[in-house]
Amino acid sequence: MADLILKNATLNGRRTDITIDRASGKILSVDKTDRAGRDLGGAEVIAGFVDIHAHGFIGHDVMDGDKLPEMSAFLAQKGTTTWCPTTTTNALEELKAVIAGPRPTCGAHVHGFHLEGPYISHKYCGALNTDFARLPHKDDFAGYEQHIAMMTLAPDLEGAMDYIATAPYPICVGHTAATYDVAREAFRAGARCVTHIFNAMPPMHHRDPSVVGAALTENAYVQVISDGIHLHPATVLALYRMFGSDRMILISDAISAAGLCDGDYMLGGKAVIVRNGVAQNEAGALSGSTVTLYDCVRRAISFGIPRAEVLKMASKTPAAFLGIPKGKVAPGYDADLLIVDEEWNIQETLLCDQLA
Repeated sequence: MADLILKNATLNGRRTDITIDRASGKILSVDKTDRAGRDLGGAEVIAGFVDIHAHGFIGHDVMDGDKLPEMSAFLAQKGTTTWCPTTTTNALEELKAVIAGPRPTCGAHVHGFHLEGPYISHKYCGALNTDFARLPHKDDFAGYEQHIAMMTLAPDLEGAMDYIATAPYPICVGHTAATYDVAREAFRAGARCVTHIFNAMPPMHHRDPSVVGAALTENAYVQVISDGIHLHPATVLALYRMFGSDRMILISDAISAAGLCDGDYMLGGKAVIVRNGVAQNEAGALSGSTVTLYDCVRRAISFGIPRAEVLKMASKTPAAFLGIPKGKVAPGYDADLLIVDEEWNIQETLLCDQLA
């Protein structure tokens, strides 16, 4: 199988060629070559986005169990090349049935599932359904570990620290009433990230820095919804200056309404009302977003964060958190690439295992 060669690509402001091994889907070189290939005419190439937190798109919810192919196809068109379908709090048997279901064979890659719960705080449940909230138990997902990419957990729950210390997948602190000290203990026990920081947790106070302060002092990753609704633009900018692009991960937290118009939707068995693009449950709590990661990237740039840094936080940084060779246009990385025009509209998405 012949290599795929992208000629005259603009990468980080310079013209170059990108050589890709079709068989493995890996980038072989990013340098000029005399070999013939496909001429991009100077079009810019960037790494595909990695969304580690998304519940649904185009009318489908991850908990539907059989709509991943449709959502993955939609995401590939919108620049996300890898994602972690995110569940909501539900009965254990329902969660296990969903995460053990078939994976899509085309479109955006499904790295594994993000379990947002069921180990959550009733006080900071956000839009999640507390009917299925429970205390952590190490045997709940025994035999299903290979399907789980990460889990969001409240470390203030009884048994949480032991669960964190022994979990075979990354743990994110979220939907929690944890104090600074409890959150710091969770990070030292092995937790590595904060789920949609500032949302569904105590606020940061100058004498009680809460989860946010613990994440800063313990050098944790933080997930940030940069839609301009969940966090004020100045807060997004402040988080960038606090954590930097090596630790800040942009997420969509999209629900089934993403890609569609205002209306009535569902999330985890609870009604969600979308008006003017804002999703809220019947109690008025924000219930995920209605945007894609591509939208969040554009908005973060508009908030004043350098473009290159924003792109990194939507690609290389989440990939590094997951420990996968994606998110960078460089030799040895998977060729999940976006070709964009001068206005930065996506012209084409290349997926490393779909190059033939």
